[in-house]
Amino acid sequence: MALFGSLKDLNVQVTLAATAWMFSLVSSYSYTANTLPDIENEDFIKDCVWIHNKLRSEVYPTASDMLYMTWDPELSRISKAWAKNCKFGHNPRLGPPHKLHPNFTSLGENIWTGSLSLFSVSSAIINWYKEIQYYDFRTRRCNKVCGHYTQVVWAQSYKVGCAVQFCPRVDGFESLSNGAHFVCNYGPAGNYPTWPYKKGSTCSACHNKDTCLDNLCVNPQRDKVTRYYSVGYPGWPIYSRNRYTSLFLIARSIILLLSVIITILVKCKYPNLALLDE
Repeated sequence: MALFGSLKDLNVQVTLAATAWMFSLVSSYSYTANTLPDIENEDFIKDCVWIHNKLRSEVYPTASDMLYMTWDPELSRISKAWAKNCKFGHNPRLGPPHKLHPNFTSLGENIWTGSLSLFSVSSAIINWYKEIQYYDFRTRRCNKVCGHYTQVVWAQSYKVGCAVQFCPRVDGFESLSNGAHFVCNYGPAGNYPTWPYKKGSTCSACHNKDTCLDNLCVNPQRDKVTRYYSVGYPGWPIYSRNRYTSLFLIARSIILLLSVIITILVKCKYPNLALLDE
């Protein structure tokens, strides 16, 4: 009975140690007001483009005309300028008679607002994509909010630019303080009253000069991208500072977990062992 109790206590302590480790790992990646990425941050750009294309390449039903999405610096500057207003609402100048972008008459826009600890590029964009549960592709009906999802998978939107802004307060989102305000602009705009993409065999409706990559239509002349295309891993370099910092945080968390487990095991095996205070 005593052995069973010891093992039970050990399991509880190991579980708590694992939970503490996971919390430490997650909190290590939490942003602060001073660490939110800028629109020129290579990792930020890579994540925005990769996650959009990953989701677009896996739509169901499959898309026959889904364009590969690439980064647009001008769209990111437009997103940044609007995000700085800290308003939970769309930019009223995205369409005619205004023309914010030299190449697009109208722009699409998605907005995510939340706490700094919850923000990441992936969590925000996936949150938009999850609106698929409210959207019926066959009838085009939406029983809640679907506009963020349909813009993410809008086949003819092939440029994206995003920005995230620290906001002490967000107008229209009064329940939040000291949050992250994430905005993505798209060109050309989606969400017209039609299907977001054509259903069919992947790439079967690509333009004549397009090629197919991971279920997406690519065209270097249209996309104006000099670095290689990839859904699996984009071609942007990662700053060594970021890579080494990430490795340090991961290694630190693993060492913390192992230290706690070893301490618990030693304590269980040698229950009378005590550390001298003097």
